[in-house]
Amino acid sequence: MLNGLWLGFFLVAAVSALAQWLIGGNAGIFASMVESIFAMAKLSVEVMVLLFGTLTLWLGFLKIAEKAGIVEWLAKVLGPLFARLMPEVPPGHPALGLITMNFAANGLGLDNAATPIGLKAMRALQELNPSSTTASNAQILFLVLNASSLTLLPVTIFMYRAQQGATDPTLVFLPILLATSASTLVGLLSVAVMQRLRLWDPVVLAYLVPGALLLGGFMAFLGTLSAAALASLSSILGNLTLFGVIVLFLIIGALRRVKVYEAFIEGAKEGFDVAKSLLPYLVAMLVAVGVLRASGALELALDGIRHGVDWLGLDSRFVDGLPTALVKPFSGSAARAMLIETMQAHGVDSFPALVAATVQGSTETTFYVLAVYFGAVGIQRVRHAVGCALFAELCGVIAAVCVCYWFFA
Repeated sequence: MLNGLWLGFFLVAAVSALAQWLIGGNAGIFASMVESIFAMAKLSVEVMVLLFGTLTLWLGFLKIAEKAGIVEWLAKVLGPLFARLMPEVPPGHPALGLITMNFAANGLGLDNAATPIGLKAMRALQELNPSSTTASNAQILFLVLNASSLTLLPVTIFMYRAQQGATDPTLVFLPILLATSASTLVGLLSVAVMQRLRLWDPVVLAYLVPGALLLGGFMAFLGTLSAAALASLSSILGNLTLFGVIVLFLIIGALRRVKVYEAFIEGAKEGFDVAKSLLPYLVAMLVAVGVLRASGALELALDGIRHGVDWLGLDSRFVDGLPTALVKPFSGSAARAMLIETMQAHGVDSFPALVAATVQGSTETTFYVLAVYFGAVGIQRVRHAVGCALFAELCGVIAAVCVCYWFFA
């Protein structure tokens, strides 16, 4: 899928450039495309400089959290909820612990830990699956909630904004939190409808009702603030949360007698290894996206969407931030490249760039998640997993756009 997407970027760019040359008489289009190739290759290295430091720093702190048992504690807290949402999984089955640890790791931004834990959880669920090729209800719920991308600390988004010169990289903290909450809630409800889950179970309500009341009350409070106050609050909460979590990790680690410095160095080494492996993918996607925009193809597609939005009488400023949303279901690296390119083209704190950053932080690479998790256990018939996951992602994009208008427009 990724091969076809990457090749498609170049082929579409080539067709667009030929049309501009032969029909529009723009002989300089090819020079612009070649210039874009080298400019994006240079930008990739510039992005990687900060990426090395950020991943090294953050994975160092997250390793302290792992060793301090924070992820395991969160797993115990969430265990009773998933036991009710997956009634076919026996109480105390290892799959429940792995599932809760996976979501806890994702919420904390522990991507390296979350993926292997998630694969173990899927294999444990497959042991309970009566079919070797058809996804069970528990597997579908697990995958859709993974694809809905509930992320509490979008550190990588902050990093990309910082690299592009944002005065306040955490400005999108609250918009991402609200949008990712919406996509996760929609994912849960859509699966609940398809599987007829008993969401009115007292244990489930004990988790969902307080969370819904807290989120509703918080949104009601936000509704009383001006756009400037919303942006300021997002900045304060983003920075306070990020620094507060770091301090919390250190304190809990020290109380648990974790050698925090040694744990930090261990995690930092992992961060360095992860960062250096990303450069080839970043170069490949940024160059492809740069060529696509330089050829005029991307702008032509956006103009078509913009005309449709204008025809409906709606504000179309968000359209320039949509390229990230259009490729996110297929490729995380392509979406990341689209985000960086949007920041470059419109400015890091422009409305389209803020929309793109919020979309990137609140949605997931649905087809990649489907391929990896179901492919690991040989599932071929995924039933309603794709529909529920894509619906949750669509709602996450819509929520991201609406929240950005609320906060920044």
